[in-house]
Amino acid sequence: MGSKTVDEAGVETGAEAQRDKETVDVTKEAPEAKENTSAESAVDEADASDDVAEEQADEQADEQDEAADGKGASGASAGVGQGAAAIVSAGLGLVSLTGSWIGTIAQARESLYGQLEAAQGVSVATQIKQVYADSWNANALVAGVFGLIALLVGVAVLVRPAFGDPDRAPQTPWIKSVAWAGVSLGFLGLVLAAVKYSDILLSTPTVG
Repeated sequence: MGSKTVDEAGVETGAEAQRDKETVDVTKEAPEAKENTSAESAVDEADASDDVAEEQADEQADEQDEAADGKGASGASAGVGQGAAAIVSAGLGLVSLTGSWIGTIAQARESLYGQLEAAQGVSVATQIKQVYADSWNANALVAGVFGLIALLVGVAVLVRPAFGDPDRAPQTPWIKSVAWAGVSLGFLGLVLAAVKYSDILLSTPTVG
């Protein structure tokens, strides 16, 4: 009986020691598991932060691309308008030098009025003025108007970039060249119209 009691006590003591050992092992393993969990959480948070940063970077890149596309489209439309205006300026300047159907009609109209008035028995000098000089001056006046418009349009095209968006693309060289051509032709047409109107060029015949 005594040995059985001892054996049972020894078995119980061994079982309790085993349980204590397992408890100690679990207690030791618990911090390690907590540390692993904390590390995994930190990695997950870092990955999530990286994903958010990448999404924000993508959104900013998309916004910049859209803004660049909008600026490019506006710059292209502005370039088209300036190019068209430069061509119009050059065309009007050329018309002021070579004449137009409007000037021809105005000259013919004034000549007709002069002929009707001359039929009433006016002097020769008056007939020359009414039939020739007035119609010539009407043609010169129309040419001067075309030259002035060409000059103003060309100057407006050249100074337009100074009053626009500084972020836009600069004015292309061909637009500047055509605008300068319009300014030059308009100025020459205006000067020619002035000398024609003032009888410096091809003056009205006089009666001796």
